Amino acid sequence: MVRKQEETFFMILGLDPERIYLWLHRKLSEKYGPVFTVWLGQQHTVVLCGYEAVKEALIDQGEEFSGRELAAIFKTYLKGHGITVSNGERWKQLRRFSVMTLRNFGMGKKSIESRIQEEARFLLEEFRNAGEMPIDPTIFVMQAISNIICSVVLGNRYAYTDENFQTLLTLTNDNFRIASSAWGELYNIFPNFVEFLPGPHRRFHKNIVQITSFLTEAIKEHERKLDPTSPCDYIDCFLIKQKQERDKPGSEFFRENLIASTINLFFAATETTSTTISYGLLLLLKYPHILEKVQKEIDHVIGHNRCPSMNDRVNMPYTDAVLHEIQRFTDVVPLSLSHCVLQNTKFRGYTIPKGTVVIPLLSSVLHDKAFFENPETFNPGHFLDENGFFKMNDAFMPFSAGKRMCLGQSLARMEIFLFITTLLQNFTLKPAVDTKKIDVQPERGGLLNMPHSYKVCVSSRKPL
Repeated sequence: MVRKQEETFFMILGLDPERIYLWLHRKLSEKYGPVFTVWLGQQHTVVLCGYEAVKEALIDQGEEFSGRELAAIFKTYLKGHGITVSNGERWKQLRRFSVMTLRNFGMGKKSIESRIQEEARFLLEEFRNAGEMPIDPTIFVMQAISNIICSVVLGNRYAYTDENFQTLLTLTNDNFRIASSAWGELYNIFPNFVEFLPGPHRRFHKNIVQITSFLTEAIKEHERKLDPTSPCDYIDCFLIKQKQERDKPGSEFFRENLIASTINLFFAATETTSTTISYGLLLLLKYPHILEKVQKEIDHVIGHNRCPSMNDRVNMPYTDAVLHEIQRFTDVVPLSLSHCVLQNTKFRGYTIPKGTVVIPLLSSVLHDKAFFENPETFNPGHFLDENGFFKMNDAFMPFSAGKRMCLGQSLARMEIFLFITTLLQNFTLKPAVDTKKIDVQPERGGLLNMPHSYKVCVSSRKPL
């Protein structure tokens, strides 16, 4: 058993459940080093802190650490199905199929870029319709981001006024807020106890039932219209694969995995990226001098006669640095998703027993003082060299690393660049309150670090 000290930690004493990652990073790792054991409820867990430890586990020993441990709040509905939380042959089949299918539908290619550019125009229209009245940009950004993955997975984009679409996004956002709350964390740590208590975790399960119902109806509609010679989206391709492997022993292409995989893709591609963009806009409101420099670079490189494209990024080092710093500073998924070791594993002189839960603490990587001079400060200079050119940092791991790296990272990087530059190209953004009153620390930080609610005033802008 791994122990940095002859001591077992119990997280129930003196702990803010919405800030577990800070407790692990700033208190325990500073005292016990980058590898230590903690008991989360009855769960024996190994925590890895800092770039070097996380890199050694997820990349250098990626196969051993590639297992996934399902958080309790998700167990009642995923039950090991889908891409994100499955293991073994199921995970290999579903991930291989999903990577290939998403690429075929343009993930990381020019075709998906044009979809994002088109959706960005719809987003601009929503902002314009607000006039100069203060608006909360979060819901508009979430609608735009969701429509991209909906077009790939469901074959549809939805009008922002569509009631079913609005309901789906409301349920999704509500569940992420629940999972990121104290209740969500306590449920994961003490599921057998919290399960019998009243609380928002009960609403979480009701929301999942409604989301599953929506997706089930979408799948039935796909089955009715399916043309095996001309698949239109991810669901079509899955249904075709399901028919092809109907009599194949060990095939993972059946209804439960389709529903769970669709939920995985929709959740991951919608909430994390939209949160990053919304949080990024808040940071730019907080630091108007940074916002102004980005807009000057947009004017110089892109101008106002065409929409931004990914080809522009290489010529925009300051903007590129700002977007990387937004992802680092916001630290949207601080705990990562839990891993587990697939076999008895030797790691840094310890033996980690097969099946042990492992938390590669991404927050500690993105705030590693050995790689970021002032990690608690929002500073685009973390990604610029002495000549002002963009400089990648090895400890930039917002999408995790290794075999379990985020499936949609190429899409997310495209969306973050294109949506933010398009908004800044077209609008002047001003906070609805004094910048000194803008709080850029997360409102909550369990599963996701979420920004405080805020409003922004937008108006059409001319080149600086």
